[in-house]
Amino acid sequence: MDDFFDVIIIGGGPIGLNCGIEAVKRNFKYLIIEKGCLVNSIYNYPANMTFFSTSERLEIGGVPFVSHGDKPTRREALEYYRRVKSSWNLNLKTYETVLEIIDSDNGYLIKTTKDNYRCKNVIIATGYYDNPNLLNVPGENLSKVKHYFDEPHPYAYHKVIVVGAGNSAVDVALELFRKDVEVTMVIRELKLKDSIKYWVKPDIENRIKEGSIKAFFNSNIKEIRENEVDIITPIGELTLRNDFVFAMTGYHPDFNFLEKNGIDLVGSGETLEPEFNHETFETKRKGIFLAGVVCGGMDTGKWFIENSIAHSKNIFDCIESRR
Repeated sequence: MDDFFDVIIIGGGPIGLNCGIEAVKRNFKYLIIEKGCLVNSIYNYPANMTFFSTSERLEIGGVPFVSHGDKPTRREALEYYRRVKSSWNLNLKTYETVLEIIDSDNGYLIKTTKDNYRCKNVIIATGYYDNPNLLNVPGENLSKVKHYFDEPHPYAYHKVIVVGAGNSAVDVALELFRKDVEVTMVIRELKLKDSIKYWVKPDIENRIKEGSIKAFFNSNIKEIRENEVDIITPIGELTLRNDFVFAMTGYHPDFNFLEKNGIDLVGSGETLEPEFNHETFETKRKGIFLAGVVCGGMDTGKWFIENSIAHSKNIFDCIESRR
């Protein structure tokens, strides 16, 4: 705990890295702390995922992002952000979890699982991908129920239910279908979300129309058991034979961490979000800022990599004005 940092950035995703780059540009002493690996959320995306955005919109720090197609893959993104880290020689610690932000003389004391650090300012750029939205139904704790998807091979020749109406659910359903999986979608809404990737939407709609993928709209899971799932549909309650359930119902920020560290929350349910100044991104705790998708709270479609890159400039303009 010998060093005193101008800024400590919590989160080593693209926005956390971009905040680090902004700190370098302005000659601030900084440290990025990430609880997992570099860009941990992207690492945990499905192995065959393709981004909705084009590669140039994901660029940070002036490092070119060249991909084989118009839209980069997860593998290409991992390689790109490693190059960003190396190109800017970013001061980054991985596999270290921040536990608490404590008021201290002239700033804050950051307690982690490995060390303590002192700093003047803190930027929380922790995203949301580590916290799945639960179904809150009996049996959700069974090992057959999964909130993350890697690859389809282990589920070949099995009966799988996919819950959700967004891009994640559709991608999982199609990947599984093409590996000889019997796929059934359970969708709370009356239709698939309008935000489905335009090059994927006709594919899933045609598979549902022809019956290759079964879909129950305006439906919900009632209970999950080892070999069956009960669902409530417009035609009544049904019991389906089942081996695995993928609950692709979205994710949310770590609200417990935010509240524990003095960040107020406003709204409730699907409107719950952290409170902060929307120009400077500063919270009520002076010198503690939010950046990236964490700012949207439960509305995880509000902020993406490409439209939250600018957060770092607003934040550092505020920090620099007090230098």
